[in-house]
Amino acid sequence: MAKPNRIFLIGPMGAGKTTIGKQLAQALGMEFRDSDLEIQRRTGVDIPTIFEYEGEDGFRQREEQAIDDLTQLDNQVMATGGGAVVRPANRQHLSARGIVFYLACSAEQQYERTYRDRNRPLLQTENPLERLRALMEEREPLYRSTADYEVSTEGRNAGTVVNDILDRLRA
Repeated sequence: MAKPNRIFLIGPMGAGKTTIGKQLAQALGMEFRDSDLEIQRRTGVDIPTIFEYEGEDGFRQREEQAIDDLTQLDNQVMATGGGAVVRPANRQHLSARGIVFYLACSAEQQYERTYRDRNRPLLQTENPLERLRALMEEREPLYRSTADYEVSTEGRNAGTVVNDILDRLRA
């Protein structure tokens, strides 16, 4: 198989983008990057702090810049934040500059994986599961239209999903 140069993982929070991304990068001998970690590195603060001071729009602006920069780097697997697809520029950069995998899972599975995590500003709400369902309804068509491949992470461990992705890359 011709080794892909850039692989981008999109999908909702809790789909496993970071965990799977790290394992996939290791399996392919590539660098692993995470757009959220890059934003934190650039600002020196965590995501909730950015949301607190700049709101979601300020965060999305920073995210757009980070994704534009990161999608131009070679030999990498990159995990994006769950909301990266809401900005048209991000969708364009991701699909034009690499192979995009949409890691899909239900809102219930996302909730199971994220409800204890205080680093998720969009879930600091009365009913996080309802919030996850609403975000999924809004974003799922964007994930699907951006992705080259869709892979379910529902009830599956990271290793199985990584093997699934590797199989698709070889096909």
